[in-house]
Amino acid sequence: MKIKLVGAPVQEGAGRLGCDMGPAAFRAAGLAGALRELGHDVVDVGNVTPAPLRSFDHPNSALKRLSETVAWTEALADAAFRESADAVPVFMGGDHSLSAGTVSGMSRRANALGKPFFVLWLDAHTDFHSLVTTTSGNLHGTPVAYFTGQPGFEGYFPALDAPVRPENICMMGIRSVDPAERRAIRDAGVQVADMRMIDEEGIVAPLRRFLGVVEAAGGMLHVSFDVDFLEPSIAPAVGTTVPGGATFREAHLVMEILHDSGLVASLDLVELNPFLDERGKTAFLMTDLTASLMGKQVMDRPTRSYA
Repeated sequence: MKIKLVGAPVQEGAGRLGCDMGPAAFRAAGLAGALRELGHDVVDVGNVTPAPLRSFDHPNSALKRLSETVAWTEALADAAFRESADAVPVFMGGDHSLSAGTVSGMSRRANALGKPFFVLWLDAHTDFHSLVTTTSGNLHGTPVAYFTGQPGFEGYFPALDAPVRPENICMMGIRSVDPAERRAIRDAGVQVADMRMIDEEGIVAPLRRFLGVVEAAGGMLHVSFDVDFLEPSIAPAVGTTVPGGATFREAHLVMEILHDSGLVASLDLVELNPFLDERGKTAFLMTDLTASLMGKQVMDRPTRSYA
């Protein structure tokens, strides 16, 4: 397939600096080469730049970098729609606020093609706050509420051409949700496979149920992969670690099943903070997981010596 790597050096939505180095880390970890080895036509289109800034006044004084986040959302929505015309875009982030743009742009693409649109959200967090309900003010906690058309973004974020239906979202790996988000998610109808469900059922059963729905609908699937979906001991390069995440094999299994499904139309790789990494450990793991999504098989794993 044709794959476009799109850099999204966004750090304005996170609570600490460093995510803007994520695209460079993915490039240094050899993401393009790993995908070319699988036979794909890979083009790195460079980094997106944000739209011009506009000034906003908002009654929630906790909000941080609202103007910058809106500017990134506008630019990334346009980039997602543009680059998905003839390729599978892989967005190299950047904090998770970037998904406000990438997902809304991909939903617009699906709408233009007349296809239902679905999102698989691999994350420890639900990111379902609005501009009104967030208390931290860090806008990487708001993208899902925005692109599903929840109230509270009007007059600030771009109007949505095609809001994502909440029931078309499956969140996996969830293990850190505050009460306001929990109520909002339940009321909206988002599907959640939290870590307790994964402990009880395994990671395959809820994933296959969701993919069955996507396939039956003839839908397009966007995958948004946050580093904190993973167990922090194997992926330390993230500012929002939560113990009890997906293991190395669970994560690879998810990506291998996604490849087998043939449903994935686009991918976010988010919250990689190289400043917090250990000699590129997390960047290499995320690169390897992306290769699994794009066709690398379990028997293709090289033996590695750390002596």
